[in-house]
Amino acid sequence: MALILCLYEQEVCGYPLSIFFIVVNEFCERFSYYGMRAVLVLYFRYFLRFDDDLATSIYHTFVALCYLTPILGAIVADSWLGKFKTIIYLSIVYAIGQVVMAVSAIHDITDTDRDGTPDNLTLHIVLSMVGLLLIALGTGGIKPCVAAFGGDQFQDHQAKQRSTFFSVFYLCINGGSLLSTIITPILRGQECGIHSQQKCYPLAFGVPAALMVVALVVFIIGSGMYHKTEPQGNIMLDVCKCIGFAIKNRFRHRSSSYPKRTHWMDWAEEKHEKLLIAQIKMVLKVLFLYIPLPMFWTLFDQKGSRWTLQATTMDGNFTVNPILILTLVPIMDSVVYPLIKKCGLNFTPLRRMTVGMFLAAMAFVAAALVQIQIDKTLPTFPSSSQSQLKLLNMGSIPLTVTLPNNDPFVIEAATVNHLEEVLLGIHITKPGYWQKSYTDVDTHKHGFPKHLFLLLSRATFTITNGANTCKYSREFGFGSSYTLLIPSHFVWGPTCSESISGVEDIQPNSFHMGWQIPQYFLITCGEVVFSVTGLEFSYSQAPSNMKAVLQAGWLFTVAIGNFIVLIVAEIAQIEEQWAEFVLFASLLVAVCVIFSIMAYFYTYMDPAEIEAQFRDKDGTEESDKEERGKRKKEHEYQLYYIIVLICTK
Repeated sequence: MALILCLYEQEVCGYPLSIFFIVVNEFCERFSYYGMRAVLVLYFRYFLRFDDDLATSIYHTFVALCYLTPILGAIVADSWLGKFKTIIYLSIVYAIGQVVMAVSAIHDITDTDRDGTPDNLTLHIVLSMVGLLLIALGTGGIKPCVAAFGGDQFQDHQAKQRSTFFSVFYLCINGGSLLSTIITPILRGQECGIHSQQKCYPLAFGVPAALMVVALVVFIIGSGMYHKTEPQGNIMLDVCKCIGFAIKNRFRHRSSSYPKRTHWMDWAEEKHEKLLIAQIKMVLKVLFLYIPLPMFWTLFDQKGSRWTLQATTMDGNFTVNPILILTLVPIMDSVVYPLIKKCGLNFTPLRRMTVGMFLAAMAFVAAALVQIQIDKTLPTFPSSSQSQLKLLNMGSIPLTVTLPNNDPFVIEAATVNHLEEVLLGIHITKPGYWQKSYTDVDTHKHGFPKHLFLLLSRATFTITNGANTCKYSREFGFGSSYTLLIPSHFVWGPTCSESISGVEDIQPNSFHMGWQIPQYFLITCGEVVFSVTGLEFSYSQAPSNMKAVLQAGWLFTVAIGNFIVLIVAEIAQIEEQWAEFVLFASLLVAVCVIFSIMAYFYTYMDPAEIEAQFRDKDGTEESDKEERGKRKKEHEYQLYYIIVLICTK
C-alpha cells in the first residue's frame, strides 16, 4: 500500500507519472482505430465483394455505432464501474474485436481450392461483423472515459500541467491517426498468404490489433499509479427522469381546467428541484440547435467511404486530412479569428458553425466536379440490356471475323477486340485458318471485371509445367485491366517471356488523386470551424453539471448523420456518383439556411447567473459562490476533452 501511495505521489517535471501511461495508451488506441478504419471500406469492397452502396452502408452503420456507444460507456463509468474498470473491461472487448477482424481477413481459412479466393464468404462476413460490433462497443465505451480519467490524475495546483496534458493528448490522437492512415494502406498493399498471395488485409488489420493489445497492456502496467475516483452517479439518468416526469405530469393535467405553466418542464416541479429544472431548460435550448447538425456529419464522414471509393478510380496515393487538421487548428485560432476580430466583424460561434457547414457543402461540390472528370476517363460498359463480346486472336497471323448484320473486320495477331451493344446468341463466321474466340459478360455494377481489376505498380507472373518455369514481368497502372496471351508456339527457355504479350482491356486511371486536395481542404476547414466552435459554444451555454448531457447529444448528432448516409445510399439509388455528391451538398446548403435562421433568433445565456437565481438566498450566497468556483475548476478540463474528442474524429 505504501508503495502504491509512493508511486501515485511521484511526479516527472511536475506531471503525475501516471499520465504518461495514459498518453501512450491513447496513441496506440487511436492508431488501432484509425488504422483499421482506413482500409475498412476497401476490405468490404474487394475482399467481401460488397457493392459500393452496401460497403458504404455497412461502413456508416459501424461509425454510427461508434458514436452511440459512448453514451452507454459514460453511464457505466459514472454509475457502476468507474472510469478505470470501464476502460479495462471495454479495452479487452475492443482488442478481441480487432483480433477477430484480422482473422476474418485470412482468405486461406476457407480457400480449399487454393485459388486465392475465399470459398465460404459467409464465414468471413460473420466474423467481420462480430469483430466490428465488438470494436464499436469498445472504442465507443472508452471514448468518454480515457481523457476524463487523465484529467482526474491532476491535483488542484496543477491546472497549467493539466492544460498541457490535453494539448499532448490532442497531438497523440492526431499522431496516431496520421501514422495509421499512412501505414495500414501500405500494409494492405503487400502480398501475403499461406497457399496463394493476395492483398494483405490480415496484416493491415493485424497491426492495429497488436497496437490495441499494447494499449491495454500499457494502461494496466500503470494501474498502481492512478488516482481512481468512485462512481458518483450519472447526470444523464437524472435528466431523463426529470423530463419523463414532466411529460407524464403534463399529460395527466392536460385538461383546460388546470392553469397553464410558462414552460412544459415546469410540470416537473412537484417532484424535482427548480434548479435542476432550470438547468435542463438551458440544455434543451442548446439541444434544439442541434437538430440540423446531423447533416454536416452526413457529409463529413463520407471521407472514409465515398471519397475513398472515388480515390480507387484515380491515379496516385496520398494522405492529407490528418495533416490538414494539425495545421489548420492553430492557424484558425492564432491567425484567422484574430484577423476577423480586428476587422470589426462580429463572428459569433453560431455564425462560425454556419460557415463550417457551408464549407462542407462546397467540399462536396468540389468532389462532384472531380467525379465528372473521373467519369470521362472510365471505360464505357454495356448496360443491362446489352452484352459485350471479347474476341482474342492468339494466333500469329491476322484473323477476319464476320458477325450477322455487321461488316467483316480484322483482328491482328495477339490482339483483342471488344464489341458492345451485341445481342446474346450471336454466331461468328469463322474463316479458314486458326482462331480463338472468348466472350466476357462478367462485369459488376460499375463495370470493372472482377478477376482483372489491378492496383499494382508492377507484377511478376510465374508460368510452370512442373519441370520448367518462365517469369513474365509487367508494369501496371492503378485501375487497369489486362489480358495476357500465351501463344500456341510458346517455347520454354531464357527468352520465353518475349513471346508473351499483354492486351490492355481497361486503361489505367489517369486522373490524379491530387485533385482531391481541394475537397479535403474545404471539408477540414469546415470541421475545424464547425466542430471546435460548436462544442465551445455548447460548453459555454450549459450548466456546469450538464456537460456530459450535451456531449451525449453532440455524439448522437454524429450517429444520426451516418444513418442519413444509409438512407440515401439504399433508397435514393442515384446512378451517377457526381449527382449524389450534388444532392448532399444541396441538402446541407438548405440545412445551413435553416440553421442560420435558428441562430439569428437565439439568445445567448449566462448559465452561472441563471443558476444563481435559483440558489438559496438565506445567507449562503458566499458559500454558493465558492461551490460554483470549485465546480468550475473541476470541470475546466472537460472543455479540452470535448474539443479533442470531436475535432479529431
